[in-house]
Amino acid sequence: MSGNTEFRSNPENFCYRHPERQSFVLCQRCLRTICPECQTQMPVGVICPECLAEQQKGAPASVKRMPRARRNTVRTHSSRPIMTYSIMGLTGFVFLLQLIPGFGAIVQNELSMFAPYLYPGLSGHFEPWRLFTVLLVHSGFAHVGLNMLALWMIGRNLEPLLGRTRFLVLYLLSGLGGSVFIVLFGFGTPVIGASGAIFGLFGALLVIGRHIGANITGIAIVLGINLVITLTPLIGGLFGGGAGAVQVSWQAHIGGLVVGSLVGLIFARTRATRQQRTQMWLLIGLTAVMVLLLLVPLAVYG
Repeated sequence: MSGNTEFRSNPENFCYRHPERQSFVLCQRCLRTICPECQTQMPVGVICPECLAEQQKGAPASVKRMPRARRNTVRTHSSRPIMTYSIMGLTGFVFLLQLIPGFGAIVQNELSMFAPYLYPGLSGHFEPWRLFTVLLVHSGFAHVGLNMLALWMIGRNLEPLLGRTRFLVLYLLSGLGGSVFIVLFGFGTPVIGASGAIFGLFGALLVIGRHIGANITGIAIVLGINLVITLTPLIGGLFGGGAGAVQVSWQAHIGGLVVGSLVGLIFARTRATRQQRTQMWLLIGLTAVMVLLLLVPLAVYG
């Protein structure tokens, strides 16, 4: 509760023009917090309406807050979840390639996650791109459709809150977390699908929502249902059942969820402008830990 109180009492966590709107996005020019309505996309980052007006005049930006009476007088376009749509488009394109007879099997074989191919000393192959390209290949229309639907539902809310760059970092690190768990707990099993990254988005949304005091009951219920679906084949296997069940990569799901939750916690706890460098180093540290975990098979199988 103390984290929620601190978050709500800190004006840096709210749009300076709309104090009731929470946001994680800063104007790249004056470093004030701005909500999606106040964001104007520039070649690098976004800027607020005041900085846009000052830039068009060729004058330096002012960092003074707008008077309350003027906060709703400037109209700008809303920020769309461009990164979410871009990921969906790229994934859809790769799935269309998979539908080409003969060529589709090659695409899937080259992009799927197969842990032994990360270790030239064990398999004679070194194909590290598989850690991320696994997010692009899927087993069928239902598989890609459900994953992209989840991405769209979460991304259209989470991306405007975090900003495009942070959202992409969250997606990729969650996918990497899923791949690392596959290496550690499913070494010889080929895996495809973006479910690890999707579970990471769920985890981050849950953590950030809890941190800012939002109602996360619905998210928790959906995540709980998905976890039951994920763990059912594992539980069935432990008790000698589950024959003929659909194989679900619980390793990717759990790995993505854990890493996504950690990334969400980093974003939530390093929100202030003065903490941006700390946020960067924490993300680098998390990535380094995952890379170090990839060395475990060398000790086990080497």
